[in-house]
Amino acid sequence: MLRAAVRFGFGTASLLVGGWVLRALQGTPASLGATPAEIAPFARRSPHFRDGKFVNLEPPSGITMDRDVQRTLLRDLANTGSHGKPRGPIPLADAPPADIAAPPAAASWFGHSSVLIEVDGYRVLADPVWSKRCSPSRSVGPQRMHEVPLALEALPAVDAVLISHDHYDHLDIDTVVALARTQRAPFVVPLGIGAHLRKWGIPEHRIVELDWHEVHRIGDLTLICTPARHFSGRLFSRDTTLWASWVVAGPTHSAFFGGDTGYTKSFAEVGAEHGPFDLTLLPIGAYHPAFADIHMNPEEAVRAHRDLADPDSLMVPIHWATFRLAPHPWSEPAERLLAAAQAERVRIAVPIPGARVNPESTFDPWWRL
Repeated sequence: MLRAAVRFGFGTASLLVGGWVLRALQGTPASLGATPAEIAPFARRSPHFRDGKFVNLEPPSGITMDRDVQRTLLRDLANTGSHGKPRGPIPLADAPPADIAAPPAAASWFGHSSVLIEVDGYRVLADPVWSKRCSPSRSVGPQRMHEVPLALEALPAVDAVLISHDHYDHLDIDTVVALARTQRAPFVVPLGIGAHLRKWGIPEHRIVELDWHEVHRIGDLTLICTPARHFSGRLFSRDTTLWASWVVAGPTHSAFFGGDTGYTKSFAEVGAEHGPFDLTLLPIGAYHPAFADIHMNPEEAVRAHRDLADPDSLMVPIHWATFRLAPHPWSEPAERLLAAAQAERVRIAVPIPGARVNPESTFDPWWRL
């Protein structure tokens, strides 16, 4: 009897664990996208693709591999607790009426790095992630800390969908497939990411793949793929697709979308060649010394803005507030940004998720819940 009970107990536990695993893996194979073999034919044309991988322009700093830094990361992750979450509900802004004309340069931030950039009457949707989680699984992985401010179907018609790289918090299968159905715009992506989109059924004529410094034009709108300092990969294979920042330029105004990046000397080069920008959208969150090569902290983001734009231009922070991806307190990126911007006399606007900002915008410290 005892042996039978033990067998029954283990069997029940196995069924429960097996059921959890099956739920966790729901949708995972499709969300992984293309294999390295499917990506390689498109990636090989780049001089930045070497020995089967893309490489950054700058060598690793060595900080991220330091054992003390790695131990600090593990300690910080263990001690974060509730500090990584907001103290109360994150407020959402009401979407502006569709018939209100945008200024020559504007941006609507939907959380994390998802932003609608408006330049000279053109609309570009960058790194759209509308899913509940940024993960290959619909059941496991970092979960959204606020609702999406605007339904995907309520977005106005856009002229392009930009992707910075293929990590799950920037490239989401469900959002991409939905946009293919609700929008007519092309997907303009770094090299290799087109293979993911093809795998997901996006028509070839809607995919534009660019290497660093390559250009795509839509009427008077110019989109330029510019370097970032990061990495890529959706499972075990790393750096098989390119990562990028983007220049979004109209006839008279322009914006810079940083995507996800560590600080790089490329910012000064991009600013000198394509700037100064009216608007910069730069990542400020998910930083830690262990991530120094791949994620900027708020002070570095302010430095990047100075490289890219004039003092009168506006900086809008992205890559924070929505998903918990590092051990720092939830509101710390905004507080550090505010202090750094004041010290460097950089104009910033920190929008509530869903709000539209422009070079004349001001803001309240809404994150002090």
